[in-house]
Amino acid sequence: MLLACIAACLETLVHGNYNNYKIFEGVFHHVRQQTNLYALYPAAYEDCNHYGPTFSLLIAPFALLPQKLGVIVWCLANAAALLYAIQRLPITKHQQMVVLWIAALEMMTSIHNVQFNPMLTAMMVLAFVGVYEEKDWLATLMIALGFLIKLYGIAAILFFVFSKHKIKFIGWGLLWLIVLFAAPMLISSPAFIVQSYIDWYTELVVKNAKNANLTESGMMQDLSVMGMIRRIGQWPSFPNWAAIIPGGIILLLPLLRFQQYAAKNFQLLYLAAVLLTVVIFSSSAESATYVIAVTGFAIWYTVSYQQQRWMIALLISMFVLTELSATDLLPDYIRINIVRAYALKALPCTLAWLAIVWQLGTHTFATKSTETRHA
Repeated sequence: MLLACIAACLETLVHGNYNNYKIFEGVFHHVRQQTNLYALYPAAYEDCNHYGPTFSLLIAPFALLPQKLGVIVWCLANAAALLYAIQRLPITKHQQMVVLWIAALEMMTSIHNVQFNPMLTAMMVLAFVGVYEEKDWLATLMIALGFLIKLYGIAAILFFVFSKHKIKFIGWGLLWLIVLFAAPMLISSPAFIVQSYIDWYTELVVKNAKNANLTESGMMQDLSVMGMIRRIGQWPSFPNWAAIIPGGIILLLPLLRFQQYAAKNFQLLYLAAVLLTVVIFSSSAESATYVIAVTGFAIWYTVSYQQQRWMIALLISMFVLTELSATDLLPDYIRINIVRAYALKALPCTLAWLAIVWQLGTHTFATKSTETRHA
C-alpha cells in the first residue's frame, strides 16, 4: 500500500500524469450525460475509452471526489483489491508474501499508469477463490464484472469446471450478467446503454487492428506471443488467431484430467495459467497489463513443490525482462532497442506458461485431503 501511495502521489502531485484516470472518470460523466463513451475528447484527455459501460458504476465513487484526490484513492483501491485477493488464496501466509513481493514492482508499474489492471487481477483471483470456497455468487459476480468492464475477466469462466454446484454457478452467472448489464441504466437510459455496448464492440475491433501496427502503437502494445512472432520473425502480417487458437486448445487440454480436479495445487496452477494466458495471448497487452501475468507467474512459482534451478533462472529473467523493462533501471538502449523492439517482456511469462501447461498435463497432484493430512 505504501508503494502504491508513493507511485500515485508521484504521478498526481509531481508529474501531473494521470490521463488514464481522466478517461476513467469521463466514462461516469459521459454515461450520465449520455454522450458517446468512445469518442475522442481532446479538450479533456488524450486517447479514448476502451472499457464497457458497467465501468461507469465502478469508477463513480472516485469520480465524485476532487480529481487529484480521486486519482490517489483510485490507485490505493487497486492495490488494496490485489492485496485482499492474494490474501484470500488457499496458500500459506509465507506463500502469500512471496506472491506479493514478486508482483509488487509490476503493480507499481500499473499504478504509475493509473490503471485498472491490479483490480482486474483481483477480480480474476477472487473468481477462483469463490469457486474454491463454494461461494458461486462471488465467483460469478467477479467474472461478470471483469467481463463487462474489460473482457479479460471472462477467462475466469474456466474455473466453472472446479465448481461443485454447477447449476447454481450458471444461475448466479446469468443473474449477475443481467444485473450488471442493466445497472448503468440507473444513471443513464436503457437506449443509450444498449447503444454503448454496440459502440464498445466496434471500438475494440478498431483497437485490436491498431495494436498489431507498430507505427500506430509505437511498440508499446502487442507485448504478446503474437507480438514476439511479428517482431522477431519480421512477420507483421502474422494473424492473431494463428497463436490464440493453438494456445486456447493447449490451455483446455489439462481439463481432460478429471481425476486431478480435486487437487488444490492443480487448481492453483490452472489459475496461474489463466492469468498468464489473458495477457500473453492479447494484442492489447502493454506494460501496465503485466501485473495480471506476473501475479500468475508468482502463484506458479510459489505453489510449486520445489523451486528448481531453471525456475529460479526464469524468475530472474522475468524480473529483468518483464518487470525492470518498464523502469529506468534498465539502460535505455536495451529497454527500447532490444526488449521493446522484440516484445521480449512477454518471453519469460510465455516460458512459464509452457511449463505450467506441461505440469498440468503430466504431473500427478495430491488431493486436498492428502495435502491436509501431510500438513
